[in-house]
Amino acid sequence: HYRVARSVQEILQRYKSLQDIIAILGMDELSEEDKLTVARARKIERFLSQPFHVAEVFTGAPGILVSLEDTIRSFKGLVEGEYDHLPEAAFYMVGTIDDAVAKAKKLAEAA
Repeated sequence: HYRVARSVQEILQRYKSLQDIIAILGMDELSEEDKLTVARARKIERFLSQPFHVAEVFTGAPGILVSLEDTIRSFKGLVEGEYDHLPEAAFYMVGTIDDAVAKAKKLAEAA
């Protein structure tokens, strides 16, 4: 799990270092590899927005408890690109990666 955590950190740090370039020149000026890094980082950021029990009062969404194994598996898949085909919005306020996949399916059906 250490390698997965470090990989997530590296992607987020690389994204942070690219933000100035993106702000000045736009996404189009990035290499394909950097575009992929940005896309994965944005999905990771969205996925970190899991619904918490303490926020239920404010959001109306019930909190979700995700096991350590599920969390590691999910981030490993994100880092390795297993979910590159899913839209960013699918990762926002979901519990497990399976929830994100289901949400992506619903988003596709609604489009």
